Amino acid sequence: MIDKIRVLQVNKFYHPVTGGVERVVQQIAEGLNGNVDMTVLACQKKGSGINDKINGVRVIKSGSLGTYFSMPVSFSFMRDFSRLSRNADIVHIHMPFPLADVAMFLSGYKGKVVLWWHSDIVKQKKLLLLYRPFLEWLLKRADLIVAATQGHIDNSGFISRWKDKCVVIPYGVDKYIMELSDQSRPAGPKDNLGLCSVLYIGRLVYYKGCDVLLEAFSKVMNARLTIVGEGPLRSSLKKQAEELGVSEKVDFINFLDDRDLAEKLAECDFLVLPSVERSEAFGLVQIEAMAFGKPVINTDLPSGAPMVSLDSITGLTVPPNDPEALAKAIRQIIDEPELRERFGKAAYKRAREEFSMDKMLSSLLTEYKKLMNAG
Repeated sequence: MIDKIRVLQVNKFYHPVTGGVERVVQQIAEGLNGNVDMTVLACQKKGSGINDKINGVRVIKSGSLGTYFSMPVSFSFMRDFSRLSRNADIVHIHMPFPLADVAMFLSGYKGKVVLWWHSDIVKQKKLLLLYRPFLEWLLKRADLIVAATQGHIDNSGFISRWKDKCVVIPYGVDKYIMELSDQSRPAGPKDNLGLCSVLYIGRLVYYKGCDVLLEAFSKVMNARLTIVGEGPLRSSLKKQAEELGVSEKVDFINFLDDRDLAEKLAECDFLVLPSVERSEAFGLVQIEAMAFGKPVINTDLPSGAPMVSLDSITGLTVPPNDPEALAKAIRQIIDEPELRERFGKAAYKRAREEFSMDKMLSSLLTEYKKLMNAG
């Protein structure tokens, strides 16, 4: 029996690169480091490889020629994976990450394999034709597949066929978010015109549905919308706001640091996640808003997203790509303060009971131990 399980956690990128998956990888690495012997392997977005220690965690970032189709091009990653996996009891890969599938196939690694399935590949269908044989091989090879909701499993075109290997471990809210939210439970302040504060946080990309949000917001009175995020659609969204005549009541803000982002969550009346494609597999910002006692409007995607904030319990769920339905939901939460308060209280409770960081980490550690005890 080994004293500490040696875990090699593998993802495309790592802190300070920001993103939902990168945050989860960092939470696991820092949260379990000490309970297990943790090493992280990731890639540089571009540039030479580095061997670092970040917040006490050993992190190796393989050199990269750049990022294309959301994927780092790194030949040294194959060598680094082969070298580091030799000493690992468990290789834990965050999926989808085609480079890791190929590296695993070529490495000859014989130990335990954990896959955390964050989402299906939705957009890159041509590349999927080349990648699929490696993916299918790795799914068969895996000892355990983790997903954040049952919706990830049931609606996946890949892991739904491997349900016997799957476990659900919900993502957790960062502890500092919980601490800050406990200091600011009251509803967010209105502005000096008495307008409700509506918040969106996320990348400005096609599947997030911000164009639908703006169209819906053009049908809403008595509210101000803040869009926090960056991305390739920023200029077109600003132009759309002008064309719809809502630019005076829509604020575009670049991504903020963690504490400023928490302040925005504390100040808003509710959050909107208007995503239109199942590339939105969860929406971590939902549980962060819920931790602050804020209702969430999300969309009924075939993914885990609508299983996070529940329709008519912690907020409202509307059909994706339906500005009329989204506008109606926004108006309802604005016009019914008692409903807003009820949703907010339920959201606060659900965030703590279902999405605690301690619960996520202890559940994953338990699964690691089960694998090792199974031999």
